[in-house]
Amino acid sequence: MKFLENKSVYWGATVLILVLAFVVRLWRIDAPLADWHSWRQSDTAAVARNFIKFGFDPLRPRYDDLSNIQSGKDNPNGYRMVEFPLYQLLGGGIVKLIPQLSIEVGLRLVTVFSVVATIGLLMVLTTTLVDPLTGILTGLVYAVLPYSIYFGRVILPEPFAVFWAILSLFCLERGNNRVDKGSRGGWGNVMLAGAFGALAILIKPTAGFLLLPAPYLIWRRYGWSGHSLIRLFAYSLIILLPLWGWRQWILQFPEGIPAFEWLLNDGNIRFKGAWFHWLFAKRIGELMLGYWGLLPFGLGMAVVAGKREGWFTRLLLLGNFLYLMVFAAGNVRHDYYQILLLPVISMYVAKGFAFLLRNTVFSKRIAYPLSLVAFLFMLAFSWYTMRTYYWINKPEIVEAGIEADRLLPKDAKVIASYNGDTTFLYQINRQGWPLGFEIEKKIAAGATHYVTISPTDNDGETMDLASRYTVLVRNDRYAIIDLSKKKQ
Repeated sequence: MKFLENKSVYWGATVLILVLAFVVRLWRIDAPLADWHSWRQSDTAAVARNFIKFGFDPLRPRYDDLSNIQSGKDNPNGYRMVEFPLYQLLGGGIVKLIPQLSIEVGLRLVTVFSVVATIGLLMVLTTTLVDPLTGILTGLVYAVLPYSIYFGRVILPEPFAVFWAILSLFCLERGNNRVDKGSRGGWGNVMLAGAFGALAILIKPTAGFLLLPAPYLIWRRYGWSGHSLIRLFAYSLIILLPLWGWRQWILQFPEGIPAFEWLLNDGNIRFKGAWFHWLFAKRIGELMLGYWGLLPFGLGMAVVAGKREGWFTRLLLLGNFLYLMVFAAGNVRHDYYQILLLPVISMYVAKGFAFLLRNTVFSKRIAYPLSLVAFLFMLAFSWYTMRTYYWINKPEIVEAGIEADRLLPKDAKVIASYNGDTTFLYQINRQGWPLGFEIEKKIAAGATHYVTISPTDNDGETMDLASRYTVLVRNDRYAIIDLSKKKQ
């Protein structure tokens, strides 16, 4: 593969991969927010939409859920105190500047551009640390993995956080290429890398696991010296202080902090058979690598790292494993948690394919067809499952949401009965409660309307309310009831 040593060929291939990565993520970019993990996406998107509604106050992000479901405390202001809302600020700001875009499209575009930029950074990093072929293949794998495509256009903060984490490592590695090695210089790269790392963990604290190679990169430049320790201390301080400040701030709003302890080891699942099965077989083996991608992934792990690569990719791999171990229950419960694994999986799969394409062990008549079959089957079997993630299995919530948004006052507070899932509430474009029951208590708290789908399946509550309050719409798909107007 010596042709990639030609700079024109290399950069041409890089541009083509980045364009491909961008284009494939535009598919269904304007689809209603009712696909896979729509509940988590809705909570994220609601923060951005409410910035536009109520004003851009990043210290008091608000979403649509006023209930006590997530935090155990009533949340009358709808505070959403999780990650620092930089992702939502950017998406909301784009829509504010370009009102022709919906908030969903605006946020998805932020994700898409973040992923494309991440791919570009990884390609340059891998090219520098390994070789041009592995760099190109890393970008190609990241660009076309069906898991990466779907989760590279979702409304979640994880892809945005991954970008900043990889950019932090990129800055440190670029610093290692400078000519002023030794005791002087390098502060600019360390400070910039620290700032980018701080953004990564502010947006998603779990992105910190991607920064495990940072101390190694600093040590590689300065060696075992006081200069390494000083710069590592500065880097760590820059990263951790903003997160500490944010965590201290949100403690003032306990009603807006969802329960999170369960993410660590709920049910003592860590290292149990179910933990290994769900993470390494179902998620990595089936969903991300379509079974056949395990072949190059395993080969990539077996390939001896070169002097330039050193421990960089091994530390990334270790960081991924520690992440799966520490947040054991969260990773088992939610498949979007594995978004943080994409950089290292892409690099190791690329290393495996590069080994096959230029190997001296197998005949090319075996290695080339095997590489092609493994690549195509990897995409095909992963896509077989991932295609279902785009499906909207409950289109009636979109239909009911459009009608309710048209009929209800802008300041209405809505009970959107959907088993606690906030997706339906988001479709209605109002704050409120995603669950029925205790209707009178919710009316006392400000609820003005009740909306439900499949009212015949929920006859008890819907029939009772319909008998006492004014029914605005009721058919076999949904019902909208005005709780502010009692029947005479």
